[in-house]
Amino acid sequence: MCAISSPRGGFNPRDVTDPALFMTRWITHFCAPAFVFLAGVSAFLYGERGRSTRQLSRFLLTRGIWLVLIELTLVRLAWTFSFDLGYFFSQVIFAIGASMIALSVLVFLPRSAVAAIALILIAWHNLLDPIKAEAFGPAAAIWNFLHEPALLQFGATVKWFAVYPLIPWIGVMAAGYAFGPVFMLDRAKRTRWLVGWGTVAVVGFVLLRASNVYGDPAPWSVQAGAIATLLSFVNCEKYPPSLLYLAMTIGPTLLLLAAVENARGRFAAWVTTFGRVPFFYYVVHVFVIHALAVIFAWVSGAETGWLFGPFPADKPNGYGVGLLGVFSVWLA
Repeated sequence: MCAISSPRGGFNPRDVTDPALFMTRWITHFCAPAFVFLAGVSAFLYGERGRSTRQLSRFLLTRGIWLVLIELTLVRLAWTFSFDLGYFFSQVIFAIGASMIALSVLVFLPRSAVAAIALILIAWHNLLDPIKAEAFGPAAAIWNFLHEPALLQFGATVKWFAVYPLIPWIGVMAAGYAFGPVFMLDRAKRTRWLVGWGTVAVVGFVLLRASNVYGDPAPWSVQAGAIATLLSFVNCEKYPPSLLYLAMTIGPTLLLLAAVENARGRFAAWVTTFGRVPFFYYVVHVFVIHALAVIFAWVSGAETGWLFGPFPADKPNGYGVGLLGVFSVWLA
């Protein structure tokens, strides 16, 4: 909401010739895969606390439905500051809720079957890339929710921006659930598993990405400089998250989990506070950032009307602050 200023009124966070802007966006790629994967782990641990499979399934189903509804109401309000019911979007909270609903069914399967389904959804969903929504005729919107993001029109008045296609995200949560038993091992064994699988994912990413054969719709290419070439190499698709995008993010996440096993002290306790209330923090931070954007626009004499209504909106030319200003807002 606090946009980065640009002489053209816009910016491209995937521009490999602008390393600072690219990395500002790229580092955020770890958030959704880590959270969805660990949500699957949490579902497993929740079920292990003396609850039956049916109880776990019911919890996942009701929790998933609740998250979907919250995305379409409270979270939508946070992003738009508008009660206009002519525009909806399905982003990360919707994807988490829908994945929980899917997992509420998968938990009745053997864990090996859940792991196999997760692997198939993550590793092979890019084979579906050539299939376009229009091929399904009247059912095209279903494919948009599952695999191909799009701005959809329902009737004469309702628009829906399907941002987070569900097939790979369901796979990520199922993978976390199948990986759950690792977190019940003693620390030494757990660390070995985390390092082992994290390394497999990172090495697999490097080798497969280098081949440019499969795993992402956009191949990397040699650029004018070494840094731009490296950024092209890690410039993987998030919508939907490609196999290489997920390997690039989940692999280091597993290694980081192993590295912080022994983290203690004031900083660790401070970070843990956010980890205990992630949904609360997410919702509040969107409201706060949006409100700050309105205040910034008003104080700077810029147009404010575009900050109330359907998102994404077209911001006025010249609106925003530089990258350092955005970092300052984030830090505050």
